[in-house]
Amino acid sequence: MSADQTVRPFWFIPSHGDGRWLGSAEDARPTEFGYLAQVAQAADRLGFEGALLPTGRTCEDSWVLASALVPLTQRLKFLVAVRPGVTSPLFAVRQAATPERFSGGRLLINVVVGGDPTDAAADGLFLPHDERYALADEYLTVWRRLMTGERVDFTGRYLKLEGAKLLFPPVQDGGPPLYLGGSSDPALDVTADHIDWYLTWGEPPAQVAEKIADVRRRAEAKGRTVRFGGRFHVIVRQTEAEAWAEAERLISRLDDATIAKAQSGMAKTDSVGQARMQALHGGDRNNLVIYPNLWAGVGLVRGGAGTAMVGSADQVAALIREYRRAGVETFVLSGYPHLEEAYRTAELLFPKLDIAPAEAPGPVKVQPGMAGETGEQFRRPEQTFVPGPS
Repeated sequence: MSADQTVRPFWFIPSHGDGRWLGSAEDARPTEFGYLAQVAQAADRLGFEGALLPTGRTCEDSWVLASALVPLTQRLKFLVAVRPGVTSPLFAVRQAATPERFSGGRLLINVVVGGDPTDAAADGLFLPHDERYALADEYLTVWRRLMTGERVDFTGRYLKLEGAKLLFPPVQDGGPPLYLGGSSDPALDVTADHIDWYLTWGEPPAQVAEKIADVRRRAEAKGRTVRFGGRFHVIVRQTEAEAWAEAERLISRLDDATIAKAQSGMAKTDSVGQARMQALHGGDRNNLVIYPNLWAGVGLVRGGAGTAMVGSADQVAALIREYRRAGVETFVLSGYPHLEEAYRTAELLFPKLDIAPAEAPGPVKVQPGMAGETGEQFRRPEQTFVPGPS
């Protein structure tokens, strides 16, 4: 493990809604662009490196939203989902390259293979779990080649392309970094072959360390290096007592029937990571403290990331450093409601951590035109510009 203990904090854009209580519509905030812009601008000003935009049928479209938020922010990076099998590789590469270029490289790609067969079927994807990852392997093979400017002819089991080429190069060499979260063997194999940043949900540190060691071994066997991030909620307050009181308040509107219904729905997915999340608490609201200052209450009714770091700023910072020693570098955080908790997290927690310095946006590569009947891009002397403050 490197002696470097810097951390990279990310925040979350609640494009599926926000509020003060889990499982309750009381005082819920409507999903309006003005509010989501406030959250993004707060994260930008407060020093978060990036923001995760969720994907799925219960969310506003992450690509449209990210494109709208880019000109309202200056340094914030946007982690946006690509769904292998839902869109073609070339279409998705073009879709990614435009905001990546126009933002000066402030785009990151979250590869979401999907753990819910019902959602996949609604998107027209009917492959079983392991085959979705086999498709993702082909998809990312093509993605990498397109992002480097290669003309691609490809015939696989799931994909076939002829003469595919990205004509406008990305700012970041090789394209935006690829992120992926998944706990199954096929997910870890795809990570080892293609992914730059592996994301894990917030299991206790020993389980996270074991998973990271496994990914490292698989990547090293392929001659690759992978970096690591974790997805957590956070409840940080001046004192530990205040933080735990807030955690209890957050789930105070939940009844047993609501919890049982949510747990039953989550159990129908084929996500290994979701099964691991549910196993942490077993749906029992009396069994939620799964490690010192690590609380599984969010996972009673929320799929995906279901744990929160809870405590004083010193306690949460100590837990973050424990995960950092295990190899986690990027921490994708969130809290309810997201606007106020962004401020509270930055003001209380950031002074306790060694935050990685912010990176300025990169120059945008301008290719001024096209020529020739073949549509091949012609080469002129490269021009660059750096976006000014918005």
